[in-house]
Amino acid sequence: MPGSTIAIIAIYLGFALAELWRSDLFSKSEQTRDDGIVEAVSMTMLIAVTQPTVLFAAGALANAIAPQYAGALAGLSVFAAIALFLVCEDMMQYWWHRASHSTSWLYNLHRAHHNAKYMSVRLVYRNNIIYYAMMPSLWLAGVLVWLGLGWVYAGYIVVKMLVIIGAHSDVAWDKPLYAIKWLSPIMWVVERTISTPATHHAHHGRHADDPAVNYKGNYGNLLFFWDVLFGTAKITRTYPTSYGVENLAPATLGQQLLWPIFPENKIMPEGGEKVAEQAAPSAA
Repeated sequence: MPGSTIAIIAIYLGFALAELWRSDLFSKSEQTRDDGIVEAVSMTMLIAVTQPTVLFAAGALANAIAPQYAGALAGLSVFAAIALFLVCEDMMQYWWHRASHSTSWLYNLHRAHHNAKYMSVRLVYRNNIIYYAMMPSLWLAGVLVWLGLGWVYAGYIVVKMLVIIGAHSDVAWDKPLYAIKWLSPIMWVVERTISTPATHHAHHGRHADDPAVNYKGNYGNLLFFWDVLFGTAKITRTYPTSYGVENLAPATLGQQLLWPIFPENKIMPEGGEKVAEQAAPSAA
């Protein structure tokens, strides 16, 4: 097993143990039977099947098109290589994520991530299986690895997952730091650079009128800087009162994992004949 994979597993288990100790990892508020199934299946599929398949397929496709460029960037400086991953992988994921909240078709592939009415490390890999297979940033990462930057990707992905896992956890690591006055200038920089629990929890907030919620923004994964740069950032240093999406029709287990193979559920909840403006995809 690669060292990067071991490191990511250790990070995930570390945050999971913190939730187990502080907030009950396996019994979240308002969770349903389907939640655990969606999370287990989507995480297993991504790690065991989708991610390695896409990385391999991207390299194979690039090699079929332009074999002369295999390993062409192997001698690139580490700083330039990191910059390439930040732009081609992380920024591309920002735009993919943003598009997923702007078009109905992509939102149906992404909505499983927001169906949960809680925050947790359990949500990190929670998405429709097809959503990850189509993710442009994952394909571009595969091409960069084929170009000879696999050694950089191994470290980059560990740092990225550390930030993402921490941002989803309901044990907010940033909360006690906000309370330390002399750290305020440092946190000002941190929260505008990487995703933190406060900024990412805002994206998962349930109610549009909650001042801490920014469902149509705060899309960043590793870098929150993309939200700052492209005008979708909201920073409050507070946390939503509840999570999920208000007035959104319930989704079946099949729809969450494999829409459009399993079609959209047409049954709307009482008072939910119209999906709330907060959830409805529109131009971002």
